[in-house]
Amino acid sequence: MTLNKREPILKVDGLCKYFSISSKETLKAVDNVSFEIYKQEVVGIVGESGCGKSTLGRCLLRLYEPTKGSIYYENTNLKDVKTRSQKKEFCKNVQMIFQNPYASLNPRMTVKEIVGEGMKLYQRYSPKDLDDKVIELLGKVGMNKDHMSRFSHEFSGGQKQRIGIARALSVGPKLIVCDEPISALDVSIQAQVINMLKKLREEMGLTYLFIAHDLSVVKYISDRVIVMYLGMIVEIGETEELYEHPAHPYTQAMLSAIPIADPNRSRNQKGIPIIGEVPSPVNPPETCRFAERCPKAQEIC
Repeated sequence: MTLNKREPILKVDGLCKYFSISSKETLKAVDNVSFEIYKQEVVGIVGESGCGKSTLGRCLLRLYEPTKGSIYYENTNLKDVKTRSQKKEFCKNVQMIFQNPYASLNPRMTVKEIVGEGMKLYQRYSPKDLDDKVIELLGKVGMNKDHMSRFSHEFSGGQKQRIGIARALSVGPKLIVCDEPISALDVSIQAQVINMLKKLREEMGLTYLFIAHDLSVVKYISDRVIVMYLGMIVEIGETEELYEHPAHPYTQAMLSAIPIADPNRSRNQKGIPIIGEVPSPVNPPETCRFAERCPKAQEIC
């Protein structure tokens, strides 16, 4: 699809999130991260566990308060979003799909209550209109009205995640942060959820920040990809260009590990080994974070 590069819906400038461990030690979970997301674009974020992907996503929704840096939503600095009405409007426009559907749904609420809760906060509905809206949303995520009166423990993992997606859609957001929305699901269900997210994007004009481990999934759904390592961005690029011509040694090594379905090609595939363990994010050195494990490291790194 054609992207309007002149209208970023979200701009992140020098974002940092540090956690103080002691008087002398600081864990730099996200360190000097900058990027933009444009309207109706899907931006994927990939990287090893612990690289700061989820922390970054939570900072964007102000679930974590950033240590430094700025976040702009539609040219408004979130530092200036202070009043109750401003915060309420921001929450309406920016929603999140959480990684674990087993933990993110209230077990004491029915599906109708979970999906309809946000609707009631932003608009007054008659009981019938609310039921109709919930049924409509459930239909969009592949469920039906018979599920409305049930509780979350009565559903499979894939169905729970569909409920979580319906909840995120219930207030009519423009931007959704998808925090590894398929990692807890079976492979067969993953494909269904990904295709559903793509369809909803087209139908509702949504913008996604898609956080995931699965490099093949990110390639399938994303317009651009951000590669993170130890709290920092090491590479950003258009999806096809980045996957075909990765520039950073970490990106090259990571992409070389993608399994190939063709047995003949797979036998000839040579992965790029990464030697050593991921360094500690506590008081990291002021160098390229990948330098200690990189076979191409030089003095300039």
